[in-house]
Amino acid sequence: MTIAALKQSCQPASHEIRDVLLASRAGWAEPVLALSTEIHAHPELAFAEHHASACVADALRAAGFAVRVGAFGLDTAVEGSYGDGDITVAICAEYDALPGIGHACGHNIIAAAGVGAAIALASVADTLGIRVKLLGTPAEEHGGGKILMLKAGAWDDVDFSLMVHGGPGQDLRCADVRTQAVARFDVSFQGLPGHAGAPSPEGVNAANAATIGLVAMGLLRQHLPDGVRANAFVAEGGEATNIIPSSTRVRAEVRADTLEAVETARRRILACFEGGAVATGCSWSWEDAEPTYADVMQHPVLADAWDRNLAFLGRSPQPYAGAPGGSTDMGNVSHVVPSIHALIAIEGCSSAPHTPQFTGDAIGPAAEGAVVDGALALALTAADAVAHMRAGEVLSAGDATDDSKRHTRR
Repeated sequence: MTIAALKQSCQPASHEIRDVLLASRAGWAEPVLALSTEIHAHPELAFAEHHASACVADALRAAGFAVRVGAFGLDTAVEGSYGDGDITVAICAEYDALPGIGHACGHNIIAAAGVGAAIALASVADTLGIRVKLLGTPAEEHGGGKILMLKAGAWDDVDFSLMVHGGPGQDLRCADVRTQAVARFDVSFQGLPGHAGAPSPEGVNAANAATIGLVAMGLLRQHLPDGVRANAFVAEGGEATNIIPSSTRVRAEVRADTLEAVETARRRILACFEGGAVATGCSWSWEDAEPTYADVMQHPVLADAWDRNLAFLGRSPQPYAGAPGGSTDMGNVSHVVPSIHALIAIEGCSSAPHTPQFTGDAIGPAAEGAVVDGALALALTAADAVAHMRAGEVLSAGDATDDSKRHTRR
């Protein structure tokens, strides 16, 4: 099979398969909703999601999955697999929280919906001839867990990958949901210490270099293209008022619609900090603070199937023409494996993610509805894609497509 099979219009799976998937809800809804509640009640930060990953693993084991915790070199990554078919479907589950405000991005919903979808697909794995793979991916907010897992081979045997993210407002068409690439990096300055309370011609003030660089970066914003966002703060800037700082460190980030635009903007921002070093006589260096996140490439056929299945479940995904927002390490996966990063509405929620108000909205009846509908829509979409790939063995095998270069397996 080739990924060309996914380029045509995706037809739904059989009525029998869809009926089994819908009926499976009776077996997994209660434990999956309990999983969402448990993760929400015990928020954990990036790479420290030990309780959440253990809960995800337990839920998968109870459903008959072979499970590995500490997968792909990360202590809190999970790999659960079921079935041995020749098509592998990867469902992603995130479960890291935010500092101070807990699950204000609703990753408890992502984890629970992902686990529910995986268990639902297990009920038809033998019939479809598929292998279901649930990947518990730590450190989405900061740290790029999926990027590290991708490099370690987590998606090497995967044909396509799906996940769903809860959000406020209304359901949106999947293809319209876009994110920005983001690079986060540290700029360090090294000067010479001196006494700040006396003449100090020998001192070289590293804080001055950071200040000049930050001012130059602020002036640069006027000349950055629309859609490019840049921000920075002084992470280390001195130890006492009577000591001229000999070293400082600035943490910066830049976001844009594409990786290319991010790199172009980063070069210009680094020139600002180089200017600060030159003006003060400091030496300087920079390094990535975490892996660079790519923009999400929603696979058009998977996205279309998602929209159709949301409508089948009684929801109404609406067009969206707004600017891309936020960033996710799922973008890096989507550049390698055909993927979607869908959004599902927490009905009645009007709070913005990454706020304390959204933390409250990520739990309760409306959030539970997003978990169950999200799980079913993921499972139905996966079944549709598999049915289409089966047809593609005959109809589309060997076709050259623009997407083929993005898939590393075949």
